[in-house]
Formats: sequence, structure tokens, C-alpha cells
Amino acid sequence: MELRGRSVLVTGATGGLGQAIVRRLFAEGCVLTVTGRRAEVLDALAGEVEGTAVVADLARREDLQRIVEIGQDVDILVANAGVPGTGELTEYSLEQLDRVMDVNLRAPVTLARLLGERMLARGQGHVVFISSLSGKTANPVSSLYNATKFGLRGFALALRQDWGPRGVGVSCVNPGPIGDAGMFHEASKDIALPAGFRPKSPADVAAAVVKAIRNDRAEIDVADPVMRAGVVFGQLAPQAAAALNRLVGADQVSHQLADGSVDKR
Repeated sequence: MELRGRSVLVTGATGGLGQAIVRRLFAEGCVLTVTGRRAEVLDALAGEVEGTAVVADLARREDLQRIVEIGQDVDILVANAGVPGTGELTEYSLEQLDRVMDVNLRAPVTLARLLGERMLARGQGHVVFISSLSGKTANPVSSLYNATKFGLRGFALALRQDWGPRGVGVSCVNPGPIGDAGMFHEASKDIALPAGFRPKSPADVAAAVVKAIRNDRAEIDVADPVMRAGVVFGQLAPQAAAALNRLVGADQVSHQLADGSVDKR
């Protein structure tokens, strides 16, 4: 799909990753509708990209419906919004647990269902889900986050088989640690990755979104070669990979992320 002139809805637009994605799509000539919870950030971003701002909380069903009513005829959906969901499962109240599942999984599925129906009727469109490398391999103190990202990736890959032959592309973009934005950056600016691992930038994620749409890619991992190799190993031998992560100290990164994300539940 060529991007110039296409209408795009981007969720989670007020975060660092969302802003990078929105600005890149604007540079590609897209017409933007952006959503997020922080009105002052969202309004400024919408003004910058000459777009439409929809202040909304994706955990609220009435807000989801309002987003659909405003963006019902978009050509492209970029489901980027997410919350950390890290930490021990027993530390979560049922309300906090529901919020993680609502924002990370239920909302993107719902938006795909309601907006995708019109794309299918037109015989063209594209849906991009921002998942995570945590949707491919498991990490300690991340069971809830892993569950939502595994679910989102599985949903995306299956939906692609259903919708691709009908003219609607479906892609999954899987970032690893991002140095200047996102969960890894916001949890603690002092977290150090193990030797050999290098974080990517928000611009790398935005470039992957454009590539996924333009080339109709099933999924793109945004991570350095060492981390991508580690993910493959983790899929083939999860128990051995977990032991190796403990040996090199990678499991400590997960604990630091969890400790730094408590206030975002």
C-alpha cells in the first residue's frame, strides 16, 4: 500500500513511540487521527501533524466506540497503545489486571473488528499491531505482559491469513528495548542491558511500521542481531534460554523494568 494520502488512526499517540510513528506517517503524506489519554500532549501533536485528536482511555468501552465513530473510514489502523503489565501476578488487583488486558489486547482486537469491517467492504486497508519481542519469548516477572503480547501477536498472524486474501493487510511489529522511549526507557533510564545488546530508537520502530504497511510484511522485529538471535533460541529452547538469561544477568533487566513500572499499573 502506498501511504501518501491515506487516512491513519494511531492509538497511544502521546507516548514516545506513538509520537515517532505519527510524525513519520505525517512525513509520508498520511492524514492522521491520533488518540491518547494526555490531552495537552495529544492536542499539540495533532496540531503539529495537522491531524484530528481524540482524547480517550482504551480501557473504557465508551471511549473505544467514540474512536470508531470518528475514525470509521480510516485506511490504516496502527494499534500502538499499551501498558507495562510487569511484576508478579499476585501483586495486581483484579482491576489492574483487567486494565492491562483491556488496553494491551482487548482494545486492539475490538478496533480491528470494528474498523476492519469497513476495510474489508472496500477491499483494501492495513492493520499494524505494535506487539513486542515479549510476544515471542517469555521473561521473568512479566507473565501478564507476556500473555497480552503473545495473544496480540497470535491474533495478528491468524487474522492476516483471514484478511490478506480479501485485500486487507495485517502486520505485527515487535520492538525490543527502545533507548529513548517506551516501557524500557520510562521504567528507568539507568537500566543497563547485558554486554552485546543494543537498544533501538523510536525512529526504528516508526520505520518498521512504514515498511510493514508499504511491503505488506507479516511481522518485523525491531532489535539488534544479538537480541534477535536470543529470541529464536528462546523459542526453540525456552528452559535453556531462561537459564542462560540468568547466567548473563538478563533476568535482572526484567526485575528492574518491573520495579520501575509499578506506578503505571
